[in-house]
Amino acid sequence: MINIDEFQKIELKIAKVLECTPVEGSEKLLKFKLSLGSEERQILSGIAKYYKPEDLIGKNIVIISNLEPRTIMGEVSQGMILAGSDENSLSALFTDKDLAPGSPIR
Repeated sequence: MINIDEFQKIELKIAKVLECTPVEGSEKLLKFKLSLGSEERQILSGIAKYYKPEDLIGKNIVIISNLEPRTIMGEVSQGMILAGSDENSLSALFTDKDLAPGSPIR
């Protein structure tokens, strides 16, 4: 369990997918170029089994924006795409409205 003060440190934001490509040498990873309004970020996510890169371009997704960058397979990932999953499927969190990139989730 975490307390509310710890939870409030997590920055959830809307990001628009500008580009999405498979990561060379990986069957699981997709590399995203995302707009957060005032900046662009690169995030890697292990959702390639569930999504085609071309279907994600232009979508608004929910990310954690204040994670420390991490290098995965030689690529830097600057956040995390949120997704729910069970044993058989996975669903990334998309917004149903066209909110401005960088908008906070409250």
